[in-house]
Amino acid sequence: MIAWWQIVLLTLYAGYQILDELQIYSSMSAPVFAGFFAGLVMGDMKVGLTIGAAMQLTVLGVGTFGGASKIDANSGTLLAVAFSVGTGMKPEQAITALAVPVAALMIYTDILARFTNTFFAHRIDKLVEDQNYSAIERNFLAGALPWSLSRMIPVGLGLALGGGFVNTIVEYINGPLKWLGDGLSVAGAVLPAVGFSILLRYLPVKKHIAYLLLGFTITSLMTTLFGSIQNIGTALAAAPKVAAGLNTFNGLSMLAIAFIGLALALIAYNHSAEMLKAAPVAAAKQANTSDEGEITDDEL
Repeated sequence: MIAWWQIVLLTLYAGYQILDELQIYSSMSAPVFAGFFAGLVMGDMKVGLTIGAAMQLTVLGVGTFGGASKIDANSGTLLAVAFSVGTGMKPEQAITALAVPVAALMIYTDILARFTNTFFAHRIDKLVEDQNYSAIERNFLAGALPWSLSRMIPVGLGLALGGGFVNTIVEYINGPLKWLGDGLSVAGAVLPAVGFSILLRYLPVKKHIAYLLLGFTITSLMTTLFGSIQNIGTALAAAPKVAAGLNTFNGLSMLAIAFIGLALALIAYNHSAEMLKAAPVAAAKQANTSDEGEITDDEL
């Protein structure tokens, strides 16, 4: 179960992370960091990072414009990690059953925080006219309270009161509704791919396809060579043998080499095409420059 001090720490972080996202910008408001922090508090870093990274990828292509509200992946990550570790729920199930629904529901508390914060904004407008600068500073700092409470209250209540309810859900998912639990696990594993697809939809992929190929290929190679953090020590220990015989890299996929060659060829082709497009413009500028100061027959 979840201890009282764990509830306090996670609730305090929930209040801080929104302020960091709005003004501090230390990157401690990212879902992957929320998973890291929750895993550290709950005593299971693997589950924390698994859920945090999955939620980070899920919202990778999600943005806000003009002050619009978005799903709060951080709060969803905190609750999902806490209950996954506390109740033994699978991380994939916790992502789908807890993290995503909670993140979506937190849109309403975000909107409430925005409306509540207008009270301090109007007070500051009045204080600006009165030139009461000390009161302006106090109201500016007080404006952080609605934002923090909009996260702290739901997360704190969810952690304090949701244990029994979540335990019941876990028992049903792993028992009579095992088919649903398996489906949730699959959906939780697919969600990061959905977020990444949304991101690719808005990126200039066609223009920079070469870099996408390079990134995908190099990542695949690094994943093969260093599949997990636990294997890094073994890989480093074997470095002298690798340097001596180079036998470890004999199995390098020819497909990977082909992808890297194709990417480099595309980069070279795009660079050459840009140079060719720029050549006439540069020649015209040079001609105009050389003509400056020249005396023509008409001027004589």
